Amino acid sequence: MADRALRGMQIGAKSMESEDGVVFADRFTVRYMCPNGHEFGVPLSTEATPPATWECRCGAQAELIGDPVEDEEAKPAKPVRTHWDMLRERRSLEELDVVLQEQLTLLREGRLRPEGHYRKG
Repeated sequence: MADRALRGMQIGAKSMESEDGVVFADRFTVRYMCPNGHEFGVPLSTEATPPATWECRCGAQAELIGDPVEDEEAKPAKPVRTHWDMLRERRSLEELDVVLQEQLTLLREGRLRPEGHYRKG
């Protein structure tokens, strides 16, 4: 029965999706040159900022030819949220101090398990 359901289809050979109604992003080509003299272009979206270097087919780092396009309305970079920052969003310093004291007590009593299960139940 399974072979009847797949009759006439080559699995993986053709996509069932069509490109009708798909609008592709506007693109531009950025030129790079590597130290070995290879010059090549990389198509990028008009919304993308081209990187200063790109790996050439020979493995060398190719440099951007010309000035990179700077986006004047670039958003300021968000500061990186650390584990401590996310923890402080959920708990106050007083709560953290209570948890620390509980864990230190368990550690001193030898009740912490090495596999990570901290509380005996």
